[in-house]
Amino acid sequence: MNNQQLFENIRKKGSFLCVGLDTDIKKIPSFLLDTTDPIFAFNKEIIDATAKYTVAYKPNLAFYESEGLEGWRSLEKTVHYIRENYPDIFLIADAKRGDIGNTSSMYARAFFEKLKFDAVTVAPYMGEDSVKPFLVYEGKRVVLLALTSNKGASDFQFIADAGEKLFEKVLRISQEWGNSENMMYVIGATKAAELAGIRNIVPDHFLLVPGVGAQGGSLQEVAKYGMNAQCGLLVNSSRAIIYASNGHDFALKAAESAKETRDEMFKLLKSNSQTASFF
Repeated sequence: MNNQQLFENIRKKGSFLCVGLDTDIKKIPSFLLDTTDPIFAFNKEIIDATAKYTVAYKPNLAFYESEGLEGWRSLEKTVHYIRENYPDIFLIADAKRGDIGNTSSMYARAFFEKLKFDAVTVAPYMGEDSVKPFLVYEGKRVVLLALTSNKGASDFQFIADAGEKLFEKVLRISQEWGNSENMMYVIGATKAAELAGIRNIVPDHFLLVPGVGAQGGSLQEVAKYGMNAQCGLLVNSSRAIIYASNGHDFALKAAESAKETRDEMFKLLKSNSQTASFF
C-alpha cells in the first residue's frame, strides 16, 4: 500500500485512526475465557466493531508472545481475519525488532512473508545494516522508532551532538536508507511540541503516532503540527478503544469510542489548510 492508496483510505473513511490490538488475556471480558481462543474471539469482535472507523490495526507482539504458541496462533488468526474481511486495512506489526543483518532478514521474512503484515516497527540503534533487510520487500514498510511517547525517551533520544538531538539524527540519516514510500516513523503523541521541527526534516513521510488516549497525548496538537498534504499521520489508540468496557457490551463501547475519535479526526482533516480541499 503506497502513500496515495493510504491517503485514499483516509479520505474514504475521514479517519487517520490506527487501533492498537494490545490484547491482554487478563483484561478481556471474563466470559470470553470459555471460548476456544479467547484472544482471537476478543480481537474479532473488536475488529468487526471498529473497522469502519479505522484505517490501520497494530497488534503489539508482546501481548501474543507472552502466551507462547497459543498466542502466536491467535495472532495468525487475527491477521488472516483482517486480510480476508477488511483488505483495505493497513496492518502494522508492533514488534520493535532490529538486529544484525542476517537476523533482521529472518524477522522480515516472518512478518512480511509468513504473516503478511504491511509494516513492522524497527529499532534503529544498530544502524543501517539492521534496517536494510526489511526494506527489500516491495510494497512493505519499516516504521522506525524515532521519538517515543514513554517517559524514558528523554534518557537518550534528546541527547544533543553539535546542536542536533539524537532523534533528529535518526530522522536525517535514515532517509539515506529508504524513502517516504517504504519508511515511516514512530513519533509519540506526548512529544507533539517537537512535531513542527520533525516535519521540517521528514515533510513527506507518514508518522505513526502512539500515545493518544490513555497516555494523555493531544490529538489536536498532533494534527496541528504533524499533518502534511496527504495527512501523513496514523494516530494510534489502544486501551481507550479496546477496553472501553469489559462487559458484554465491550464491542459496542469500542465502536463508540472509535467513532468518537474518527469524528474528531474528520473535523481536523476538514479544518486543516493542507487537507481541507479533499474533504
